[in-house]
Amino acid sequence: MWKRLITWLIFIIAVLILAAIMLDRWISWKTDPYIFDDLRQLPEQKVAIVLGTSKYYKGGAFNQYYSYRIQGAINAYNSGKVKYLLLSGDNAQQNYNEPMTMKKDLIKAGIPASNIVMDFAGFRTLDSIVRTQKVFSTNEFTIITQRFHCERALFIALYSGIEAQCYAVPSPKNMMTIRFREVLARLGALADLYILKREPRYLGKPETIPAQYTAPTGIQGYPAVSPAELQALESRSQNKDTPSIH
Repeated sequence: MWKRLITWLIFIIAVLILAAIMLDRWISWKTDPYIFDDLRQLPEQKVAIVLGTSKYYKGGAFNQYYSYRIQGAINAYNSGKVKYLLLSGDNAQQNYNEPMTMKKDLIKAGIPASNIVMDFAGFRTLDSIVRTQKVFSTNEFTIITQRFHCERALFIALYSGIEAQCYAVPSPKNMMTIRFREVLARLGALADLYILKREPRYLGKPETIPAQYTAPTGIQGYPAVSPAELQALESRSQNKDTPSIH
């Protein structure tokens, strides 16, 4: 009785593991044509979304996944493969802001701030990909992340009818644990898409890439406004708001 029960339990576990491996390989196979390891072969797109991750581990060690993604974004921009960088990541805590951290490092590397857009509601890969389409009105874009992450992100994009491609940046050598977690993440993504039909946690109002600004008239070289021009604007505004005495 017990032997038969244990045998069936082992069989069920083996089937589940085999199914997980097959689904993992299926996602890799389905998305492979849209992944580019060589930047020279990457087709040009207007927008590239950089998927966020923490810059440092909890112990304080530097996260190489982060540095490879930032360098990949710099390379893609400087080579003319993309014109704008959309930085999507978690901003759930006051002292943890993935998009802002990425923006600071990209500006230090010489990327103009005017060509950087931040998405603070990229809590999960699904949120980042779907929000790029629904919030930022971009249906064709490049994803920048590691290959294993490219595959899951592209699978979500394909399911959502998004025409995306991925620039696969290098991965650190020791990634066995990360790869195991990725298998679980892919199973979670399949459940989100096909069973739970999940949408991004937060959508919000539509935004544009690049961001639209209305320039005041009569100012030279906007948006580089000099202190004197700014003071003149403020004085003019105060005079308009002061009621006339007759």
